[in-house]
Amino acid sequence: MTGILDSVNQRTQIVGQNRLELLTFRLMGRQRYGINVFKVKEVLQCPKLTVLPNLKPMVKGVAHIRGQTISVIDLSFAIGGRPVEDLEKSFLVISEFNRTIQGFLVSSVERIVNMNWEAMLPPPDGAGRDHYLTAVTTIDEDLVEIIDVEKILAEIMPVEETMDAGLIEEIAEISDVTARKILVSDDSSVARKQVKRAIEAIGFEVVLAKDGKEALALLEQMAEQGSIYDQLALVISDIEMPEMDGYTFTTEVRRNPQLKDLYVILHTSLSGVFNQAMIERVGANKFIAKFNPIELGTAVKEAIEVTQK
Repeated sequence: MTGILDSVNQRTQIVGQNRLELLTFRLMGRQRYGINVFKVKEVLQCPKLTVLPNLKPMVKGVAHIRGQTISVIDLSFAIGGRPVEDLEKSFLVISEFNRTIQGFLVSSVERIVNMNWEAMLPPPDGAGRDHYLTAVTTIDEDLVEIIDVEKILAEIMPVEETMDAGLIEEIAEISDVTARKILVSDDSSVARKQVKRAIEAIGFEVVLAKDGKEALALLEQMAEQGSIYDQLALVISDIEMPEMDGYTFTTEVRRNPQLKDLYVILHTSLSGVFNQAMIERVGANKFIAKFNPIELGTAVKEAIEVTQK
């Protein structure tokens, strides 16, 4: 366990190489799961939990860790599996998603694996609409599932999605926008819907993509039909995505003469660990952490103002 904790604190050099490192773990069964190390703050034996009234069934209680009170989520139960039975033998993966810190209760923690995003594949079509996966991959001939944590958190702690009426009016007054369409790329179905609703609230149409590879292909197809700048106002992309991450996607956009001047906003749940130097190096115009609809709308307004100059 000490080796895993040391590794968690040292992994920053692979950002921007279309690579990631997964911390693998198991829940109540043999299936292996993974979480991006960049989202992991700490791994520890499950401490004593305090149970509070009216908690959601998948929230086991709260833990007091290093001066913070952290909600502890039974990850197995949250995705429809059996609840954790023995807390004393379980582990807590402390993570940061979407500006919040929470603990995920898991049965066992295994190791860290360095991988290429190209090896991360979208969930199979047969998984249906109600699955909790953003990607799958293979490690040591075992299928490893990447859980859609944003979907779980949205069910437990729904975020405010109301757009500011004043901001809507301000954007509506920008009358000479050539294109009122925005490409949104994100591997989380919940995140895509959240962003789509926010963008539509300020008067723009949305084109959706599930990862960077699909988004790039859509852009290239659109560019073949005419100037991309007459069709799209800007692009909003997640960073963590299977097959092609947001950093690599942005790099490829800047390399393409037909796309290179597109305004790109990187919009990600990696709120506590993003690398500003990396954002600038790949050529993204702006970074914002998920999910605040007013911040997102404001970023779109700023993008339009910049591209009109």
